[in-house]
Amino acid sequence: MKAKPKGPEQDDLFRARLVEIIDMRHELVKLAALIDWEFFDREWAGFFPSEAGRPATPSRLVAGLLYLQHAYKLSDEAVVARWVENPYYQHFCGETFFQHRPPIDPSSLTRWRNRIGEEGVEWLLTKTIEAGRISGAVEDKSLERVSVDTTVMEKNVAYPTDARLYERARQKLVALAQQAGVELRQTYARLAPRLARQVGRYAHARQFKRMRKALRTLKGYTGRVMRNLRRHLRDIPAGPLREEICDALVLTGRLLDQKPKDKNKIYSLHEPKVDCISKGKARVRYEFGTKVSVAATIKEGFIVGAPKFNTSRY
Repeated sequence: MKAKPKGPEQDDLFRARLVEIIDMRHELVKLAALIDWEFFDREWAGFFPSEAGRPATPSRLVAGLLYLQHAYKLSDEAVVARWVENPYYQHFCGETFFQHRPPIDPSSLTRWRNRIGEEGVEWLLTKTIEAGRISGAVEDKSLERVSVDTTVMEKNVAYPTDARLYERARQKLVALAQQAGVELRQTYARLAPRLARQVGRYAHARQFKRMRKALRTLKGYTGRVMRNLRRHLRDIPAGPLREEICDALVLTGRLLDQKPKDKNKIYSLHEPKVDCISKGKARVRYEFGTKVSVAATIKEGFIVGAPKFNTSRY
């Protein structure tokens, strides 16, 4: 007689809990006990007013992943991958038993950040400060006087060259046209990438006259694709895809019209609000990111504030 298959509840009776296999003196275990995780359940519930559809990801899981991502300087893909193989990460995010599969898709973290906005990130910092006060890492007297400084929060963008931006804009417009079922007159799929590489070779050889001529030709390719897709815009039905195409057309138009001395230039297509900030460093003259202000206690060096400055005018 074969044994009956065990259900998930019966399997849990024979599984070892995370608290039985990890060191309870670990820093992440201590920090998890100090943070009020129920606060995020209450405050973030307003971002999901609809009760229809798939339930939202647990707020503690997302908050824990955002904490870990910031503490260890990980990308969305890296923090999810390490979560699968690190029991301390899983305990910090509220898991009881060790999990062998990723809890969410890495792209979900981007959607959560867009939903909670700057206010939700401020709540994360607030709970970190409260945890520091409870643990004694920072004293109440230290919060009366803080040290404030500004720095640049760099974005993960490639160095913005005109050839790279023109080619990326053309590729994005062609991909959106294919999704919408629009047949473009010409996509320059063979000529444009070859010309973009040639611009770099001319610049390396200091043949600037040839480089500028090739750059104008590449800019013309992108402009033709943009105008061709714009003429077919009325044939695309209303919806999210049409809005995405309109945004891409506006962004590409700004890219093609900008001048070398313009203040509000586009340095990245997927991060259009990136600023070029001169830091005066010998090894890196310019940094591409967002200007932020960091406030820390003088005695302990505990971060108590990190607001972002909106230096862009668009």
